[in-house]
Amino acid sequence: MRGQREIPVQLQRASSMVTKAPQVKSADRVLDIIESLAASPNGLGFTELATALHIPKSSLHALLAVLTDRRFVEYDAVRRRYTLGLRTWEVGQVYIGHRDLLGIAMPAMQGVVDAVNETVQLAILDGVENVYLAKVDCTHPVRLQSEVGKRLYAHGTGLGKALLAGLPDAELEHRFATTTLPRLNARSINDLSHLLRVLETVRALGFAVDDQEYTAGLRCVAVPVLGIDGQTTAALSASIPLTRASQEQMEAALRAIARASIDISRQLGASVPDPRLARLTEWHGDVLRAQAAALDREEPDRDA
Repeated sequence: MRGQREIPVQLQRASSMVTKAPQVKSADRVLDIIESLAASPNGLGFTELATALHIPKSSLHALLAVLTDRRFVEYDAVRRRYTLGLRTWEVGQVYIGHRDLLGIAMPAMQGVVDAVNETVQLAILDGVENVYLAKVDCTHPVRLQSEVGKRLYAHGTGLGKALLAGLPDAELEHRFATTTLPRLNARSINDLSHLLRVLETVRALGFAVDDQEYTAGLRCVAVPVLGIDGQTTAALSASIPLTRASQEQMEAALRAIARASIDISRQLGASVPDPRLARLTEWHGDVLRAQAAALDREEPDRDA
C-alpha cells in the first residue's frame, strides 16, 4: 500500500508491504520509477529516487540502466537528473490512439442505431478474448445486456470471430496452443480446426455471425474495422434478439455496420475501402445461409 506523498516528487512505501517474488518486485519497482518521474517534470536525482522509493542503490542502478537503454527514461549528465524518455511518450500514443478510435467510432455507431434501432458494439482483440470498448443501445425494451470493458471468449462471438479472422492461421494456432476452446453452449465452437474453417469463411465473406453461440435468443453480425495499415484493428457488431432477427433486419444491420466500418476505417487512415465491406453495403440475402454455404464450400479444401 502506498503512503501519502510528502512532496510531489516522493513516493513513500509502507513498511508492512507484502514480500513479492523477485521478478514481480522488479516490475513493481520499474512502474514506481516511471510514476515518480511522471510526477516530477524537472526530474529526480538518483538519491531522491532511492530515498523516495526505498529501493537498494544496487538494484536502482540496474533498473535505471535498463530503462535508459530502452529509452523509457533519460539521464541528464549535467544536472544529474532522470526524466521520462521518448519511449514513454510513444507508448502513451498507443493509448491515445484507442481514445481516438472511440471518438471516431461513436458517431458512426449512433448512425447505425438510428438506421436499424439495434444495439451496436465496438471491440478489440486481446489474446483469445474480445474486449468491449463502446456500446450504443437501441430503444427497444428487449435488447442486449452487456457492459463496456467486459471480456468474452472471441471464438463465441461475432465480434471475436471478425477480429480473429484478421490473424493468419499460424498466429491463431499459436494463440490457442495452450488454450482449450470452452463450449459456451450447445451451439458454440469448441474445436480449433472447426474455428479455422469458420474464420476462413469470415475472410471470404467479410463478416462474421454469432447465431446464439454465446447467448441463447441473440444473433449478432459483425465486421472488421481497419487501421492505417489496412489490417484489422477493431470490430463492429449489431446484436439482434431472435424475436426481431428476421432476414430483412439482419440484412439491414449488416449493410449499416459495413457502411459505419468504412467510415471509421477511413478516418483511422485506411487509404482504400475494403472491397468486401464495400460489397456488404449493398448486401441482399440471407446472412446465416450465406455463412453456412461458404462453410460447406470450405470443407473439401480443408479435408483434401
